[in-house]
Amino acid sequence: MKTFLVALLMLTFSIAGFSQTQYAPLDTSPLDIAYFPENYPLLRIQQKVTTTPVARVIYSRPQKNNRPIFGSLIEFGKVWRLGANEASEIEFFQNVKINNVKVKKGRYTLYAIPNQTTWTMIVNKENDIWGSFAYDVKKDVVRMDVPVAKQPTITEALVMLFEKAPNNGFNLSVVWDDVKISLPVSLQP
Repeated sequence: MKTFLVALLMLTFSIAGFSQTQYAPLDTSPLDIAYFPENYPLLRIQQKVTTTPVARVIYSRPQKNNRPIFGSLIEFGKVWRLGANEASEIEFFQNVKINNVKVKKGRYTLYAIPNQTTWTMIVNKENDIWGSFAYDVKKDVVRMDVPVAKQPTITEALVMLFEKAPNNGFNLSVVWDDVKISLPVSLQP
């Protein structure tokens, strides 16, 4: 009986060793977050801010990898999730204004329709979406056409950042390949 129990115990440990959890591989388009004001979580820990952040964007960072991007990988005139994997999301911690439209405090999805000289930036009330396959124009909160600025250097991985603007607001800037666009956002009094 002892021999049987020892053999059963060894078999149990052997099976447990073979059934270890398999984890997903490292994503080639890592997730990133940007805040306005910049580095808000760090500033908060350092006790250098006393208010909530104004905005936060969560997005995945696709890589160029020597590929032609705009007009090829990202087709002109088609809705794009503005990043990779899940659609990019922006959260406003207070009411703001975009293109003279009041946008209430809350979480939204960002889309873009890139073209050669302008992009249509879209703030949409749908959340937790993968890609732009389920994009619904009826859920748009605001759209705004913004000019494309060609950059002298190539940016390998897509970057989103907030830049302070002189008009009581900020720009959400998107930079990738040789392109930069900026979506102006105004603070509400």
